[in-house]
Amino acid sequence: MKKLIGKVHLCLGLVSGIMVVVISITGCILAFEQEIKNVIQPYMFYDGAIDGKLLPPSTLAAIAEKELPGKKANGVLYDAPGRNAQVGFYNLDPEYYYVVYLNPFTGKVSKVWNEDGDFFHFILHGHYYLWLPETIGQTVVASATLIFFVMMISGLVLWWPKNKSAAKQRFSIKWNAAWRRKNYDLHNVLGFYAMSVGIVLALTGLVWGFQWFSQAVYTATGGEGSDVYYNPTSDTIAVSVVSQPIQAVDRAWLSLQKEYPTYSSLNISIPHLRSESIFSYVNFRAGTYYKVDYTYFDQHTLKPIHATGPYSGKYSEANLAQTLRRMNYDIHTGAIWGLPGKILMFCASLICASLPITGFMIWWGRRKKTPKKARGSLKNLKPDLIAR
Repeated sequence: MKKLIGKVHLCLGLVSGIMVVVISITGCILAFEQEIKNVIQPYMFYDGAIDGKLLPPSTLAAIAEKELPGKKANGVLYDAPGRNAQVGFYNLDPEYYYVVYLNPFTGKVSKVWNEDGDFFHFILHGHYYLWLPETIGQTVVASATLIFFVMMISGLVLWWPKNKSAAKQRFSIKWNAAWRRKNYDLHNVLGFYAMSVGIVLALTGLVWGFQWFSQAVYTATGGEGSDVYYNPTSDTIAVSVVSQPIQAVDRAWLSLQKEYPTYSSLNISIPHLRSESIFSYVNFRAGTYYKVDYTYFDQHTLKPIHATGPYSGKYSEANLAQTLRRMNYDIHTGAIWGLPGKILMFCASLICASLPITGFMIWWGRRKKTPKKARGSLKNLKPDLIAR
């Protein structure tokens, strides 16, 4: 059985090795994305103390739209104190994604960000899609992640010691051994220690990779209905209480300000179709995305719209399935455990990146190695017999 598992482990490793290396290395870089951005992107912050009142979404959107003529703002994010507000512009056809950073009190623009020139967005596309077209890349990455999950389980079976004496050699690296033995230990010992975290990385990654897996996890943990995000519609035949949708956005924003006097960040969308609702979320923990209250407003009546699924309602009222789905990203990056969690995920991702390399070296070394019995039998033969 171990021989069969060993062959499966080898074949899967040769097929997915390069993809696992790329996914893991890009994951290492993304682990500290926020910390790095805080240092190299000063336009995320505004200078000076808080002065006056926050400008409403309509004002910030109008200022941002002047920076991108012909484009309409899709939403406004009010970030933590000291950080600039962000007005987002995105579209599928033609495809573009811009963010205008501006002071939420004065409206002073500090940066017009474009995804095409952003390093971390480039790394993110590699992590999610291997820089392939999204429809193809997502399936390829998800398949490689699933293979890697199977390999970790099969690797544990191959690692499992036969007896107590063999167990002593499975938990430490023999640094004074020959390089082949050190490489073998690096693959097996580090792989064992990183396995539990690697499984968490793989499972949380599969939630984004395969819809069937995502729905299965959501249902198994007590979720009802679909786990796919959707924006509930507004009542298009209702009499509107405002003349323009942006006025409804301002009024919805004011109601959120009253309901949530303190928060880490607040995002509110700007509808462009009569059927769209006003979507908003209030985040209570900086650097994470799970501790969030979601609210939807009818853009015509400003009444809250009931929505279902993991991205609806208050965090305090979320069930297990909704909570786990909201936590999926923060568990994947380790942010849910703060800086120690990010360091843990970084180290685990780095080890995961090394496993296909050390595994390939083990396989290549065995291919080049002549069996000892064969070498010994040749020494005992006469030259004329060898020639025959």
